[in-house]
Amino acid sequence: MLSHLHIRDFALVERLELDLEPGMVALTGETGAGKSILLGALGLCLGERAESGAIRAGAERTEVSASFEIEELEPVRQWLAERELGEEECILRRVVQANGRSKAYINGRPVPLQSLKELGERLVDIHGQHAHQSLLRRDAQREILDGYAGNAPVLADLARGQSRLRDVEARIAQLEGGQEGYYERLDLLNYQIQELEALQMSAEDILELDQEQRRLANAGQLLESSQALLAMLYEDEQSVQNLLGLAGRRLEEQLALESALAEPHELVNGALVQVEEAADSLRRYLDRLELDPERLHWVEERIATLQDLARKHRVRPEELPRRLEALQAERDELSHAETRLLELRDEQHREQARYRELAEALSARRSEAAEALSRRVTEFIHELGMPGGAFRIDVRHDPEARATAHGLDRVEFLVRSNPGQPYQPIGKVASGGELSRIGLALEVATIESTRIPTLIFDEADSGIGGAVAEVVGRQLRTLGSRHQVFCVTHLPQVASQAHHQLKVSKSSTEDSTRTRVEVLDEAQRVEEIARMLGGVEITENTLSHASEMLQKAAN
Repeated sequence: MLSHLHIRDFALVERLELDLEPGMVALTGETGAGKSILLGALGLCLGERAESGAIRAGAERTEVSASFEIEELEPVRQWLAERELGEEECILRRVVQANGRSKAYINGRPVPLQSLKELGERLVDIHGQHAHQSLLRRDAQREILDGYAGNAPVLADLARGQSRLRDVEARIAQLEGGQEGYYERLDLLNYQIQELEALQMSAEDILELDQEQRRLANAGQLLESSQALLAMLYEDEQSVQNLLGLAGRRLEEQLALESALAEPHELVNGALVQVEEAADSLRRYLDRLELDPERLHWVEERIATLQDLARKHRVRPEELPRRLEALQAERDELSHAETRLLELRDEQHREQARYRELAEALSARRSEAAEALSRRVTEFIHELGMPGGAFRIDVRHDPEARATAHGLDRVEFLVRSNPGQPYQPIGKVASGGELSRIGLALEVATIESTRIPTLIFDEADSGIGGAVAEVVGRQLRTLGSRHQVFCVTHLPQVASQAHHQLKVSKSSTEDSTRTRVEVLDEAQRVEEIARMLGGVEITENTLSHASEMLQKAAN
């Protein structure tokens, strides 16, 4: 859950340190006080795009950090551990400069903004005040159902199957439509293959040729240095061999006086043998070493040819043999296009069968989930002031449809306002207020299955009031028993249901405007609920009513 929020120089907030509690938290305040500023700051910390007015007037930058308790959030801990960002704490931080530059941090370490978004999606789910408008989109309806059904793994398998099928179909189309340009491509392949085959060199041959070029190019230097080394080891008057021989003889003379010199005497004799072997090896090397300008010229021309071909084929010289194999394989495929086409069509049929099997399994899961979700949403909209209304999710499976990454189903949300009326698409029969209620019912019904710990509703209760608002408040309070729920609201019926309440207020001077947030105690909550009930003038009756609403919610 979100445990602490730090905001500095964001919009109208100069500085704010806010400790937060679990349960349902209501954010209230007069219109224009800046209730949504808190959500905007949190959204910035979760990786959302910085708006032009994010930085407080006169400030050089804005900074927001959010601390989360993650002891029981194993997916979050695992995500952090996999990226070596620690797993004991979770602090997200965002800094936006006045010039538009932005920096993101997780547990004090700089990260890409995308990482902040990925982690934020595992921690917080924000439901905006206009979120219900997305219900009119078919793709959004399908995504809501899939989310409720937990279809992500099945959809991933289906997307992979569709990708394989699309790849096979593309290769078939290439072969079937390949008559145009077929012979030109075959001629080009034959030319390129002949050019590479003329090399008659393996990758090892090419590497050895490169080594030979370096050896021939440096033959003079190698000859001179090797002769000097041989003289140093064996041939000079003060050679290593002569000096070791002298040392050995003197040690042998001293052995009669001191037996402890036997070991150094033996080691010197061994070194003398090794020096003689090294000298012999150098002589053999010098016998083989030749200054051969003609061979060097041939090798360098050969290497130049290899480099030209490598540039032409956009590979390294040692990769030319593998490039030859690839070109030969392509030529073979083109040369045997008819046979290959039959093989690909067989593969297409197999992939189609696999895809349709996955699509049918997905459709069955959707149909089962659609029945359950339809019942849940219908129950909720009855409580939300639509007693005769009913909600239904229609899942139509079309096995003849073209394969897509999301299956072969047409998912549509249907609703009826009164018994006996036919179900119709939600956008045709639902009024604005009804759409808001259906949207809220869907959010409550689907969020119950979410593993995201913190849920935020930004005026999700817009368009409702009275007894319906109290039901909405109770539903959010119920959610608050399993999640941390923030709700920006202007309705006292909703705010009174919260476990905790934050009041957002705005103060202005001639030079500046500031937004402040305070955590309300019980007495302050009574006064704030009374203000929401009665407006500017708070009476004993509104105070009594507010106190009664809070007591009723607590019980």
